Amino acid sequence: MTSRHDHYAPQPYDPYSEEESAVTWLNSNGQPPQQNDYACDDQQEQYAPAVPEQPHGRHDDQPTYALRVVQQHEPDEPGYEVPETPEVGWDMTAGRRRAWVSRAVLLCILAVQTVLSLRLSNTAFQDEALYLAAGHAELQHLLHGTPLPINYAAYFSGSPQMYPVLAAIVDGRFGLAGARTLSLFFMLCTTGLLYSFTRRMFNERAALAAAALFAVVQSTVVMGYFATYDAAAVFLLALATWIVVRTDRAPVAAVLLAAPVAVLAVGVKYAAGLYLPTIVGLALLTAWPHKRAKALWRMVLLACGIGGILAVGVYTTDLLAGVQQTTTNRNHGSDTAAFLLQRSAQWGGLMLLTAVGGAISYIRRSRMYESPLARRLDNPGWRYRALLGLLLCGTAVLAPAYQIHLGTVVSLFKHVGFGLLFAAPMAGVGVTRLMGAHFRYPQLGIMLWTAMLCLGISQADWRFGVWPNSSQMIKTIASHVDSKGHYLSSTPEVPVYYLRNKTSHRQWQSVFGMEYTSRKGKHYSGDEAYRAALREGEFNLVVLDGLTNPRVDDIIAGALKGNPHYRLLADLPFRNSSGTGRYRIWIKSA
Repeated sequence: MTSRHDHYAPQPYDPYSEEESAVTWLNSNGQPPQQNDYACDDQQEQYAPAVPEQPHGRHDDQPTYALRVVQQHEPDEPGYEVPETPEVGWDMTAGRRRAWVSRAVLLCILAVQTVLSLRLSNTAFQDEALYLAAGHAELQHLLHGTPLPINYAAYFSGSPQMYPVLAAIVDGRFGLAGARTLSLFFMLCTTGLLYSFTRRMFNERAALAAAALFAVVQSTVVMGYFATYDAAAVFLLALATWIVVRTDRAPVAAVLLAAPVAVLAVGVKYAAGLYLPTIVGLALLTAWPHKRAKALWRMVLLACGIGGILAVGVYTTDLLAGVQQTTTNRNHGSDTAAFLLQRSAQWGGLMLLTAVGGAISYIRRSRMYESPLARRLDNPGWRYRALLGLLLCGTAVLAPAYQIHLGTVVSLFKHVGFGLLFAAPMAGVGVTRLMGAHFRYPQLGIMLWTAMLCLGISQADWRFGVWPNSSQMIKTIASHVDSKGHYLSSTPEVPVYYLRNKTSHRQWQSVFGMEYTSRKGKHYSGDEAYRAALREGEFNLVVLDGLTNPRVDDIIAGALKGNPHYRLLADLPFRNSSGTGRYRIWIKSA
């Protein structure tokens, strides 16, 4: 007696088979089922001996079925297979498409940098006014032999015959906005050169990240619309670095092309000499993977070239006094190290932190490409990578360290940008490692860049609002100055620049030290010199802002109180980043 089937198992249907015999069911003995396998009980009993015994438990007489695929003989036709991606698909060389995409992104970065700088607005800062006025005087001296009002080379922080003359030419044609746009041109070129030599050292992704970060920091944004030496000096340092990196595979002597450019950067601004050792060090490190021992000769040759040109320039010109007074033997200030460290961290700390993270990541893993081909590259060793990271990141702390030594915050916000130029390539590496392979975490890079953008905008706005708008003051005093008077001002450079057709620098006295001999022949210096000169009515006009040197301003205001020689001409309120203030203007009445 066999057990009864509980359900009916029909023949399965395969919609993708071309013939009905392509797929069949098999019973437990490996044979196709017969018609009687689906019969009723009495039929099952009739053919029971044909079913093999299957001692597998209580249902030992129930047949089982399995699926068997019958191989068919089909005509020989090519089958479809997914091809493996060849290694050439991971080509690391810069193709035309990748190059154009990279350039398009760089243009967007430069456009952002341009907008950030051009949105800044204020009247001339005293340094801008000083350099532009000196440039006009130097230009007249060169063209017409007009005597210089003062010896600018004795106390300028750069050669007065270089940037000031160039800026004065532009200023004479386009005004202050034109001179500031010249600085913007220099800073845009600096960002482009940074992209180029970072791409040469690492790859396009790191180069774009480095350029994007550098373009939005405060120093870049402000120097991009600030008519001072700094933008031109940074540009020349970037150009010298680009030449060194670009000639890493060229003959050793090609590195000498960077020597005159580096020396020119020092001539434009003496503080640029602080970064010459970094450029010389890059001459060694960038060529070491390609030239090995010959890279040492490359470094020595560049150092000798720079040193030789500097020696000739120092001993054939009168710039040595300016170098000593403004750079090497500069007077120390009273700003504390903690204050200067705090300011340095605010103005460049985030980018330096990113660069340090990139350097550590680069030391741990050198491969910069996701291509399988990169595994077979002869990557430099960890010691080389550590030296490169230390050199680039260490350069960013040179300016803060030097100004901590001097104890002054003056120009620190600009000098921080010099070091960030060299730290930017490692910061670019840090951003690429932060986002991961194939842009796995792009939001992290976007968040970092956005944070730096917000910091750069707020800090640049604050910086451009530090000094008061002087337009009302200039209008007030314009009719009271001429080429014969003697004037005292908190910032004499500003009226000298705006009123250069009426007055010259030799007619103005600042609030940073004075020597005076009275009519009785007695000599005074310092604070007493101001008091004695005002008692005798020496100055025809006095302009104080209460910001530049508040202590001396108070002394002068006290000497003017009740002085019969002077009367108050105007009290002009102004607003700056620190709050409100006022221009107080006295004119000689008798």
